[in-house]
Amino acid sequence: MKNVLTIAGSDCSGGAGIQADLKTMSAHGVFGMSVIVSVVAENTARVISIEDVSPKMIEDQMDAVFEDIFPDAVKVGMLSTPECMKAVARKLRQYKPEHIVIDPVMYAKNGCPLMNPDAVGALTQHVLPLATVLTPNIPEAECIAKMEIHNVADMEEAARRIYAMGCKNVLIKGGHGIGNALDVLFDGEKFYQFETARIDTKNTHGTGCTLSSAIASNLALGHATEEAVRLGKDYVTEGIRHSLAIGKGCGPLNHFHAFFSEGSV
Repeated sequence: MKNVLTIAGSDCSGGAGIQADLKTMSAHGVFGMSVIVSVVAENTARVISIEDVSPKMIEDQMDAVFEDIFPDAVKVGMLSTPECMKAVARKLRQYKPEHIVIDPVMYAKNGCPLMNPDAVGALTQHVLPLATVLTPNIPEAECIAKMEIHNVADMEEAARRIYAMGCKNVLIKGGHGIGNALDVLFDGEKFYQFETARIDTKNTHGTGCTLSSAIASNLALGHATEEAVRLGKDYVTEGIRHSLAIGKGCGPLNHFHAFFSEGSV
């Protein structure tokens, strides 16, 4: 069995963060492990509070995993402060896992900030260059690339700018756009487009966390980057199609849609 580590914040309501990552990994048949960097009191409607774990505890958790069950891939999600980012980057440079998928989480689905705005510089300096695949959505890509994105050409230009910062592949997700859900992948030489019909639902809580975890799982399973992204997007699309209408806000997608439908929950 392949092993995949998620380094991210928690979501006590179970739809995003560490909880979504572990569900996604289980659904892909890999052994999921976790390093919690922040405890987030959130639900489908709002974020109540965030309490960060100390950099030492982050590093100790990473040591505990890497010295015993070395991961075949790592997914990195919410990193709220520069200190947290530096701690994670130090250990990733020390252990050098083959695949690192980084989701630069800046906001929750309901718009609540999950990253200190002053930490973007630390993200681009310390964390972004470690990415095998970086998976920003459009608002995150705009922030990192320092430009506005209105169309596919803008997505491609933003991907070029972000790629130049050191990551190996950039996947800009088009879920915040209009029309079909179009994602653009850039590997430094070629662009790839992944397009699906947009599903009319508000229940998309945790889609970014889930996609990055699915890509990491597929990389661990031996798929090439383009195929890992395609399979990850297909998985998320079906999860949204069978999403769960629970909670008072944006409900979660169904991580186990291949095993049971919404009606059987």
